[in-house]
Amino acid sequence: MLRIISANLNGIRSAANKGFYQWLSNQNADFVCLQELKAQAADLTAQMLNPDGLHGYFHYAEKKGYSGVGIYSKTPADAVIEGLGYADIDSEGRYLEIRVGNLSIVSLYLPSGSSGEERQAIKFSVMERFFPHLAELIGSGREVVVCGDWNIAHRPADLKNWRGNQKNSGFLPEERAWMTRVLDELGWVDTYRYLHPDATDDCYTWWSNRGQAWAKNVGWRIDYQIATPGIGGKATTAQIYKQQRFSDHAPLTIDYLP
Repeated sequence: MLRIISANLNGIRSAANKGFYQWLSNQNADFVCLQELKAQAADLTAQMLNPDGLHGYFHYAEKKGYSGVGIYSKTPADAVIEGLGYADIDSEGRYLEIRVGNLSIVSLYLPSGSSGEERQAIKFSVMERFFPHLAELIGSGREVVVCGDWNIAHRPADLKNWRGNQKNSGFLPEERAWMTRVLDELGWVDTYRYLHPDATDDCYTWWSNRGQAWAKNVGWRIDYQIATPGIGGKATTAQIYKQQRFSDHAPLTIDYLP
């Protein structure tokens, strides 16, 4: 079995203090994709850099305490690709790919547009430039799993208050249509939905810190594992871990047949 975990940590140091690494040590994961490190290399402990039995790879944001992505791999990577080749995107540490044999694992952190029109415009610009890269990946002949926080809930079933959020970043018609193109036009597989096509309340991976969102399960599904059809069709189980809180996101674990 191949086990892949995706986790937005909302600060790797904060998540470590909340027991993330103790939990991770019992997961027997082959790959762990991290988002929102909010740290630079000098801030990471030996455990954060290379947890027991895992090799760590990172793409940090230039701005301190902001963004950044990482991947832990049981097998040393044959190749590491940091960034997408666009200076404005790469300075924010949003894309990291490692290659092991014919498998590519990507940790992705798409921007949020919720802070205002300027960031929403940046988000749309990143989406526009990322789309051809997704087309290139799926056409490469490699098996690929893109893990991470896409900051988009695709369907009404993917968030609690969908009617009231249709004009809000993360559930805008343009964002949802783009996600549909990724899946239907390019042929990527949303592995959680492949396994749980009808899940609603159980599918959420993020809860606002405002109000009683966590207590009332007023959540959004914005963390994904999107896969090429070969490996995507081998997904067997998906779990969203909610027993402990390491972040405002919950880790998404998916097992695949080898």
